[in-house]
Amino acid sequence: MPALITYRTPVQQDWVDYNGHLRDAFYLLIFSYATDALMERIGLDADSRGQSGNSLFTLEAHINYLHEVKLGTEVWVQTQIIGFDKKRLHLYHTLHRAGFHEALSASEQMLLHVDLAGPKSAPFSERSAALLQGLVDEQRDQAPAEFVGRVIGLPART
Repeated sequence: MPALITYRTPVQQDWVDYNGHLRDAFYLLIFSYATDALMERIGLDADSRGQSGNSLFTLEAHINYLHEVKLGTEVWVQTQIIGFDKKRLHLYHTLHRAGFHEALSASEQMLLHVDLAGPKSAPFSERSAALLQGLVDEQRDQAPAEFVGRVIGLPART
């Protein structure tokens, strides 16, 4: 199966810094929009969220800034499901542009399915779990996510 593309956008003027590069915060914005699009694919679109009272909250996100991205560049996000359980979703987004093979950025995220009335964690619906499993099955032959499980740190000082 081809990669799951969840979001496309040109880099906008107000997203770039004084060097003409995409600001770090806007990488997360782009990945956030990709997560929103993924939610629609797994039965958590706006109507479903309104009816069920359930949504996803981000618990943790790691971003790797791998290559510069400039004003006006057309970019897209590819999304891979790393895994999920009854209440959590582990996903991996990568940012791409035409004519450049490597990912421009990568984001590993852990999301929690919640009942907004609490808010408190809640199991995925059977429909969402089945849609997630379908995506996992479709992505089974994809290359492993390269920037997963990374830790930030410096060697201990002695």
